[in-house]
Amino acid sequence: MSAPVTAATLTHEIAVEDPSTEETIARVPRGTAEDVDRAVAAARVGARRTRTIAPADRGRLLRALAAAVDAEREELARLETRDTGKPLSLARGEVAGCVGYLDYYAGAADKLHGETIPLGPGSLAWTVREPVGVTAHIVPWNAPLSMLCRSVAPALAAGNTAVVKPAEQTPLTALRFAELAREAGLPEHAVTVVAGLGAEAGHALAGHPCIGSLTFTGSVATGRAVLRAAAEHVTPVVTELGGKSPQIVFADADLDDVAAQVVTGVTANSGQYCDAGSRLLVERGVHDELVARVVARTAALTLGPGIDDPDLGPLVSAEHHRRVSSYVALGQAEGAVVADGPRAVPDRGHFLAPVTFTGVTPEMRIAREEIFGPVLVAMPFDDEEQALALANGTDYGLGVGIHTRDVDRALRVAGQVEAGYVMINEYFAGGPSVPFGGTKLSGTGRERGLVALDGYLRDKTVVARVGPR
Repeated sequence: MSAPVTAATLTHEIAVEDPSTEETIARVPRGTAEDVDRAVAAARVGARRTRTIAPADRGRLLRALAAAVDAEREELARLETRDTGKPLSLARGEVAGCVGYLDYYAGAADKLHGETIPLGPGSLAWTVREPVGVTAHIVPWNAPLSMLCRSVAPALAAGNTAVVKPAEQTPLTALRFAELAREAGLPEHAVTVVAGLGAEAGHALAGHPCIGSLTFTGSVATGRAVLRAAAEHVTPVVTELGGKSPQIVFADADLDDVAAQVVTGVTANSGQYCDAGSRLLVERGVHDELVARVVARTAALTLGPGIDDPDLGPLVSAEHHRRVSSYVALGQAEGAVVADGPRAVPDRGHFLAPVTFTGVTPEMRIAREEIFGPVLVAMPFDDEEQALALANGTDYGLGVGIHTRDVDRALRVAGQVEAGYVMINEYFAGGPSVPFGGTKLSGTGRERGLVALDGYLRDKTVVARVGPR
């Protein structure tokens, strides 16, 4: 953990569990509001230093941090797997993505230009893009290191410092990242981590008067609380608040390829991604065939401890396992049908086999509410208009997958779906350079890409009289 927050300053601990074994693998300090105050105060001191660093030098520091993370890729991946339960290969890919974010924004650090505005003879106006100072990052448990790097990298590139509150379930890679930042040569207090509970440290950070911007990823309910806390000081906030993302499949699509995309979209990370493709909307003539292919693929997936690198690891906690299981029971009570056969799961750990529901109607809660597990709901449609009505028929608007060989149809549907991120004939596409975010209850603002830098900069306008009166 980076200074000033140390174990000595904290009076409580959080037990960190390996969800594959239910064993406690670490204990970390449980930060309080006072610890958040100390962290922000130190980050303010650090911000006065970081804003004086030349942009090109900021880029070099970020590249050094990227190299440090890359050099420890295997160790970080194993730590992430123990912390979250996810398959080791998935953790390795997410650590590689973290390196990608740091490299990408390192290249942007010296390209944050203002503009000049001609006002006519005798006057000149120009704008300057300045860092906001201390940035706050409340990071979720589903992809803790990846989500940290996604927002911290542009914040550092823009000349700010970062105070990070990782999820209480998964703080370990965030703490190691802060150590790597110091080892890579970043200034003191450039990255500070305060581990703690959301209602304590998270609430204190969101409502702190001395932060210049806040980035939050999590549930709608928690996001609303974060926005209310930030509103007290009119702090700008970027939020990603989940989704109920549809995959729309037309009859002309390559069904075998689509089945692979659908299974990846709903089972990667055991369905614990905000943009998981959890609704399967299929043209009626191929609905049953595609569902059969999906069920056959999910039945072949392996389940086991993440460190053994199966296809699916466990859910993150006993509490979350109860939540997802309750939705499976709810779907059956609502009249939906489980298409999968019985499946054994490991005796220890928070494991849940994939579930595919058919006989689903749009008003069912399993069709409208985010479940955040490997649970797929399948619904048929008869034409493009009905497909769009189903796709747009929830309060969320994060991701959409469109599967068709008809280019005109694909672009037409892409233009009419209510979502911030649309993928055609693939799922989980993109990368650090591609802006990501949602509409409706899925959140505000954008992460990734150059547009993400806007959340960590403020524009200053200067108007000057030039020459004699």
